[in-house]
Amino acid sequence: MAKPASQLAQRIEDSINFDKRLFFAVIVLFYLVIRYITNDIILESIPGYEKLVQDGSLTFFFIFNALHYIWTPFELLWKFTLTSFVIWTGIFILGYKVSFRAMWKFVLVAEFIFIFPELLKLLIFIAPSDSVTAQEIKDYYPLSLLSLLDTTEIHRKFFYPLKTLNIFELIYCGILTLGVHTYSRRSLKTSVLMVLFGYVLPLAGWLVFYILVYK
Repeated sequence: MAKPASQLAQRIEDSINFDKRLFFAVIVLFYLVIRYITNDIILESIPGYEKLVQDGSLTFFFIFNALHYIWTPFELLWKFTLTSFVIWTGIFILGYKVSFRAMWKFVLVAEFIFIFPELLKLLIFIAPSDSVTAQEIKDYYPLSLLSLLDTTEIHRKFFYPLKTLNIFELIYCGILTLGVHTYSRRSLKTSVLMVLFGYVLPLAGWLVFYILVYK
């Protein structure tokens, strides 16, 4: 017999009781607009940008960006599905049950937290100085370990892991804990353990694997 939902779980369920298809469309739109403006800033930071545009040297860059915009909704769908599956699997291994569909929808809602670093990056570089390079804009991730370090002294294989270790990822884990608590009907303490085993541990393993295979 399923345990009754806690007051917190009931409030969470009520607060996210909206059309997830519309929410997904809004998320995709946010990403597209922010990335389009950011990419425009990156392009203008390239030395001799106007001349490169005129002689067609940036054609492949424009094509790549266009394909990236088209791929954005599929990228997000894959991310939601993979994240939900990893968490669902971790919870199952620990001997608990949670609806995969409900978890998928919650992961979709939780993605909103990652709009903020994209927006912060845009605001920080909206009027970049002449000394800022296009690569520096690409590599920057606000409130991450990488943003606190001198990147000139770090091997590039550590860039992605250091960007992944950020405040927003920590908040995301907290939000996932609330989702697991809501749909598993387990205590917050148990939900923390489920997220640690079902999300944090696989993420840590992936980052270590990335460092080891980077060339």
